[in-house]
Amino acid sequence: MSELMDFSGKTALVTGGAGGIGMAICRTLAGLGGDVVLADRDGGRLEAALAELKAQFPQRAFYAVTGDIGEKSGPDAMVEAALAKAGEIDVLVNNAGVGEPIVRTIDQDIDAWQQVMDINLRGTFLTSRAFGRHVLGRRGRGAIVNIASIAGMMGIPGSNAYAVSKAAVVHLTRCLASEWAGRGVRVNAISPGYIETSLAFGMFDEVGIERTQLERKLPMRRMGHPEEIASAVAFLASGAASYVNGVILPVDGGWMGFGGP
Repeated sequence: MSELMDFSGKTALVTGGAGGIGMAICRTLAGLGGDVVLADRDGGRLEAALAELKAQFPQRAFYAVTGDIGEKSGPDAMVEAALAKAGEIDVLVNNAGVGEPIVRTIDQDIDAWQQVMDINLRGTFLTSRAFGRHVLGRRGRGAIVNIASIAGMMGIPGSNAYAVSKAAVVHLTRCLASEWAGRGVRVNAISPGYIETSLAFGMFDEVGIERTQLERKLPMRRMGHPEEIASAVAFLASGAASYVNGVILPVDGGWMGFGGP
């Protein structure tokens, strides 16, 4: 293992850690020597994920924290609980998020819109703030990797909540990166494209898109795997990216480069 990609002695907090991409991130960081705190609002799924990771990586330390970043006090309580269990947190991965029904803006329900904003944007901000208070207070180094989306980098008709929330996460990443870099905390983001997750498949069913139809438009002619997002997260959180800050990295098989038809 390259020393630059070695997470030995570091602990990462991964929100939405029991889901597809979240679990892939946890496995990847553990495989690189790190300890991991999994945070998720689904307690049953969280316990199952924790048991699976402990069996796969018995030499690593894993902790579980149940919390909902969509609640105003949720992120602070979650980070506090993570610190109580792990002692220190060196890396934060803001992976938790929700999708939305694709509807015309004139038909959008404001409560549904607000729920997406509360989780995807406010939750990411509050979790980052809680982590920042910890890591800046100890005068140490740290890294944040936000999970944005290519939806936040281009216009998508009817995605008036999800895409807008992810665009805000993109800019939040740049603002935090500009503010905290001088104090040793790097902040970057991944913008996944179409990844094999329940969120993507649910969207296909909702709007009536055939997977093969989509893959024909992708330059790499396939959807991505959660592990491919996790590898990019590990790079941005590692010493190999020590001079990478404020970057929004599309991991999308070339969709953005091609233009996203």
